[in-house]
Amino acid sequence: MKTSIATVTLSGELPEKLEAIARARFDGVEIFENDFLAFDGSPADVGKMARDLGLQITLFQPFRDFEGMPEALRIRTFDRAERKFDIMQELGTDMVLVCSSVSPAALGGIDRAAADFHELGVRAARRGLKVGYEALAWGRYVNDHRDAWEIVRRANHPNVGLILDSFHSLSRKIDINSIRSIPKEKIFIVQLADAPLIDMDLLYWSRHFRNMPGEGDLPVTAFTEAVASTGYDGYFSLEIFNDQFRGGSTRAIAADGHRSLVYLADQVRRNVETPIGVAMPERADVKGIGFIEFATDEDEAIELIALLHALGFRKAAVHRSKKVTLFEQGSIRILVNVDTAGFANAAYAVHGTSAYALALVVDDADKAYERALALDAEPFRQAVADGELEFPAIRGVGGGVIYLIDDKSPLGRFSEIDFEPISEEDAAVDAGLLRIDHVAQTVAYDEMLTWLLFYTSIFDARKTPMVDIIDPSGVVRSQVIENESGALRITMNGAENRRTLAGHFIAEKFGSGIQHLAFSTNDIFATAETLRAQGFKPLHISPNYYDDVEARFGLDPDLTERLKGENILYDRDEHGEYFQLYSGTYGEGFFFEIVERRGYRGYGAPNAIFRIAALKKQMRPEGIPKDASWHPS
Repeated sequence: MKTSIATVTLSGELPEKLEAIARARFDGVEIFENDFLAFDGSPADVGKMARDLGLQITLFQPFRDFEGMPEALRIRTFDRAERKFDIMQELGTDMVLVCSSVSPAALGGIDRAAADFHELGVRAARRGLKVGYEALAWGRYVNDHRDAWEIVRRANHPNVGLILDSFHSLSRKIDINSIRSIPKEKIFIVQLADAPLIDMDLLYWSRHFRNMPGEGDLPVTAFTEAVASTGYDGYFSLEIFNDQFRGGSTRAIAADGHRSLVYLADQVRRNVETPIGVAMPERADVKGIGFIEFATDEDEAIELIALLHALGFRKAAVHRSKKVTLFEQGSIRILVNVDTAGFANAAYAVHGTSAYALALVVDDADKAYERALALDAEPFRQAVADGELEFPAIRGVGGGVIYLIDDKSPLGRFSEIDFEPISEEDAAVDAGLLRIDHVAQTVAYDEMLTWLLFYTSIFDARKTPMVDIIDPSGVVRSQVIENESGALRITMNGAENRRTLAGHFIAEKFGSGIQHLAFSTNDIFATAETLRAQGFKPLHISPNYYDDVEARFGLDPDLTERLKGENILYDRDEHGEYFQLYSGTYGEGFFFEIVERRGYRGYGAPNAIFRIAALKKQMRPEGIPKDASWHPS
């Protein structure tokens, strides 16, 4: 796939945009006219910058309100076109995008428009240039790619072709199979954009809410398959209008864009015989979470280990060459790393005590790693001692680490190979915790699309619809990445201000990361009893909550009293029941959760406001230094 992106997609000045586009490994760039007009240099300067970065300028855009003008305005319209051609030749590009007219002065009629484009094609041909025509979804007379194609067909000039834009076609629910009959040589370029499904004015939706393919809800893959079926092998270009992108990191958004196109091409190649895209392994099937690793120091580890003991985790082994201790319960493995060298120590220096790494058990670790690198994931490596395992690994949320392990290689026996078992008896009593139910990662809201695309492109998982989590100090946006088996469940929570619990966590931890871990049990009341005997202090939930939950669900009063006595929250969906028990906060907002699912498929979102209110009572108030003496009331 030849990849391109429009400069309007990114924030920043034109030189910064071009540098980010090249860094993200795009092949080409569309120069949006406003970006050029705001630049102080000449068209030749822009062309040289692009070429020096190894970028082809795929087109100059947009040329508006061209076709169907009355004779008094038609001459001026062609004069404008000649000026555009001058700029294009200096830029070093051979194509201009002409979008369908929205001018109130324009006259309808396919033949009239076709005649205008034939003449424009003749003029373009004199200079060795090409004209691409695009149907805007809100065009006055032409708002359907089928009508645009008919105009191009009747124009009957080799230098006039069609530009297809997924948003304009899909937003109007136009039959994409109509694309399959268009000759590939008449498709000059294909622009791609996704979008969330929102019922609103088409122009406003387009100008503010487009996103990368795979980040929204439109059938962009099916659209691209229809294009690929024609044999088209030209540029696929991103043209994204999005308020969040305009204020985001130029490099990060460019990298997301390239990943989205590589992932899209991979999906298309699996369904259509096409030259676009490169071969890569299938999305990795996640079998479970192999371990979670905490970075900390000797002093802070004392409190963390005490909390793990209270939760029933026993010390099982120590690393052969590093200061890393393995704690186990059920199939859950927690590593506590207090080593003063290596990446864990660097992570601790920046973020304090944190769950900086997780290991995903996949069907084939090497293939998962190969796919991740093909999708622009950043590899992670650090030195290991002789005889110890080197895990395939990539950088994840907040710069943390995702290790990839499997059960068919020595990686699946890492605890035997890299660790020495502890012979002495551990006093911790098993509390019935079985496995990691889900991992909750907190990110800045403008990072959410990045990480949703990251996970769903590399791993065989889907994203659920967005849910608003109400915090007493604002709203947190939440989406889940999960697979069919439930072996992978990651809740992604996007914070928009630092006064929310999620925002406080990001601010105090200096970045995104894992904010809580949820463990599953088959009997939450038995687990709660065992934990209480070991000194575990659950998060205190207001008694008022239980009066309401009993009335809402019609619970037996005896069950309500049991829930209240153990500070357990309750929810129900059409599939079953859900029970939640929380720890208090550890550090700057991290906490543990224990859940019991009885067929329930959600994550207890209705309870979040009550859990957050209780947790925030334990937060260090703004303005009180971390080292000051303070305890929650």
